[in-house]
Amino acid sequence: MDKRAVILLAEGFEEIEAVTCIDILRRAGVKITISGLNSLAIEGSRKITIKAEKKLNQVSSDYDAIILPGGMPGAENLAKSDQVKTLLKKAENQGKIIAAICAAPAIVLSPLGILDNKTATCYPGMEENFSKTTTYKTKEVVTDGKIITSQGPATAMQFALKIVEKLLGKKISDKVAKAALFI
Repeated sequence: MDKRAVILLAEGFEEIEAVTCIDILRRAGVKITISGLNSLAIEGSRKITIKAEKKLNQVSSDYDAIILPGGMPGAENLAKSDQVKTLLKKAENQGKIIAAICAAPAIVLSPLGILDNKTATCYPGMEENFSKTTTYKTKEVVTDGKIITSQGPATAMQFALKIVEKLLGKKISDKVAKAALFI
């Protein structure tokens, strides 16, 4: 069965985190949809524009994972969206993989209670936005059940490979890592 993922991009997203996830998941054979929050052309925090395949309101719920890059103000823009909030809570209730990196765990997931009673990481310093019930770890990537969090641009490859591992297994994740000269 094909695995599907959606990556949500909002103006000001972190380009390294988004493109690395898109690239690695496609190398693994995951059908990943690039979704723009408000448009099909989304400018990242470093002024690089990515063309989305669908606007968020066109994305079906037929996916196995939802991915949130960080970056500022990208994470804040995702957090302000009622549509994103609804999508994330639905994904949580359906037991889908929710993966967030950099500021996104603290700015988007934590206020929704998705990290409550979980272990997570984020961009250093942003953990002050975690609830008192979230255990912060200074690791590059942290997995707690179906939640995957990561620290930032330099950890994007590990983050993407962990998503592949959760979706398709360690053997495929290792194969992609080896082909990309990561291991």
